[in-house]
Amino acid sequence: MPTTDIKKQRKGSDTAVQGTNDSSVVSKASAAAQGYFKDPFIQHFLCKVARRAPLINRGYFVRWRAVDHCVRQFLRITAKCSKRQILSLGAGFDSLYFRLHAEGVLDGTAVFEVDFPDVAQRKAALVACNVTLRGMLDSTLPPHSGSVYISSSQYRMLGVDVRGESQVEEALGAAGLDWTAPTLILSEVVLTYMETQWSDGVISWAAKLLPQSLFVIYEQIHPEDPFGRVMQDHFLKLNSALHALQQYPDLSAQRRRFLDKGWDHCVCLDMNDFYLGLLSQEERDRMESLEPFDEHEEWHGKCSHYFILTASRGALMEQALLPQASVSPVPYISPSRTSTCLNVRTVPVCLEGLGLASTWIRPEVVLLTGGSSRGGRMTETRSLIRGQEGWRSIGVEASADLGVRLYHTITCLPGGGAVVYGGRSSPLRPTCDLFKVKFDPSGPPSAAQSQCPDAEKLRVEPINCTGNPPPPRWRHTAAVVSHRGRDFLFVFGGKNQSESVLGDSSFLSLDQRHWTEIPVEGAAPASRHSHSACSYQGGVVVFGGLSREGVPLGDTSLLMPTERGFHWERIAVQPPPVPRYSHCAHVVGDRLVVVGGVWMHSDGVPGVVIISLTMRSSMEFRLDT
Repeated sequence: MPTTDIKKQRKGSDTAVQGTNDSSVVSKASAAAQGYFKDPFIQHFLCKVARRAPLINRGYFVRWRAVDHCVRQFLRITAKCSKRQILSLGAGFDSLYFRLHAEGVLDGTAVFEVDFPDVAQRKAALVACNVTLRGMLDSTLPPHSGSVYISSSQYRMLGVDVRGESQVEEALGAAGLDWTAPTLILSEVVLTYMETQWSDGVISWAAKLLPQSLFVIYEQIHPEDPFGRVMQDHFLKLNSALHALQQYPDLSAQRRRFLDKGWDHCVCLDMNDFYLGLLSQEERDRMESLEPFDEHEEWHGKCSHYFILTASRGALMEQALLPQASVSPVPYISPSRTSTCLNVRTVPVCLEGLGLASTWIRPEVVLLTGGSSRGGRMTETRSLIRGQEGWRSIGVEASADLGVRLYHTITCLPGGGAVVYGGRSSPLRPTCDLFKVKFDPSGPPSAAQSQCPDAEKLRVEPINCTGNPPPPRWRHTAAVVSHRGRDFLFVFGGKNQSESVLGDSSFLSLDQRHWTEIPVEGAAPASRHSHSACSYQGGVVVFGGLSREGVPLGDTSLLMPTERGFHWERIAVQPPPVPRYSHCAHVVGDRLVVVGGVWMHSDGVPGVVIISLTMRSSMEFRLDT
């Protein structure tokens, strides 16, 4: 790579990329401070530890854990080697050397770090003025010379632009790197900031110069779906474009990239597969208990857009690769196994809401309550009205405040109106109250009235119940079932602040307003939340959801009335529907129509599946999103 070409890189972009180090070290320190992983040294590289949001802490946990897994594999495989090396490209303020040194696992190992000279200079200054860090280096250090900013027997920090092949090779050789020794090469979100001609060059020269090596990369994938586009825009605003995404957008492209650039073998996993497949349930339970958390959709979306990759050179390093086969317990069912695609027509009504609840409350009228938008949590209730000219949204004036609530249910009642139950205002504040809501009997507003924001009047009546109520919950379902001529609100599943997933069920007598014990036979569905439950022939049909293990479900169960009470039956649908959660579902005749949702994979999104409850068959349709 000619030096003149490298110098043409925009200095502003290089500075912005260096700034990502500062943001990353703050996030790593936050996760460590909250107990996600043990790193007592990262705090020494920043002035003050700031607390990040739980979603960011989780993201940095799985990143840290994936890289740590690969490091431990390399150290285990090379334990009998007299000499081995770790080469960290774009290391920034990473504390890897200090952690491994404190654990005493660096026998016969030297750690080399390479980053921009400005970053290396700043890191060297921080190490020099910190007693703890300085004490983990040799007592007598030579002064800064050339590109070497820290030189200890087991640790060297070099200030060199990684894009300059000849300069990097010369600097590493002068610093003592042994090109024949087993070497672990680390690159955490580094190569993607380079234009692909430079990053491909790095991958090639590493394969050429290090015949016994393991290359580990943690980076982004899937740029073209909605999450990927937002991700790209975020980094563009930081002047740190993700260059590799365009040419290498998915796991197969990344794998081919390394094989084409001289590596013998390559295995990569997205972070959902790594998290669910390579971390024990015990470790996941520990991590998930650290902070209140309810952003499952964002968490799985983020994990499906990052990957960990291992590529090997030499027979020994092949043993350190990630597992070849899919290690995830999530079954892979292609969402596009049918060629039939359903067109999506956008309705020109501006509404948004995360965790809102909706129901048909009147012919041609959908009532929407609660939720959260970019403007914050919503207390306003709105309705969607379908007329001859299409859909329109109008405000609703409620006679009483329903309060702030997300992930609650609103269930249409046989005699008119609907019942609002459960939800939360935050992951620490569930709500357990019930309301009956009903539009004013004067009927829908006229076209002239609809211009007025308070045209719709909604009567809100608190429901005071007797009996033994279920624990507070959100992300549950509530559907109307019938037993011996009486209607009940059947509440199933969900989660709350003390239980990550609930599997209990309760019956509320709608006429007596009493929580009632009704015998239920058969094997109940597994505990879940974010599933669907629809009234069907006096009972209910339950589909999908997120399991206690954090895995999307694709099973279908029927709760049907009997003489004594109700009976659960799981139906084997063929072919199996795409597992999903946070979807919508409706019963039309003897068919369950399931729309959208979230799953673990990024190659498409769950579309529409129509399940015949009599034939026990399914048909998937893609959504043209």
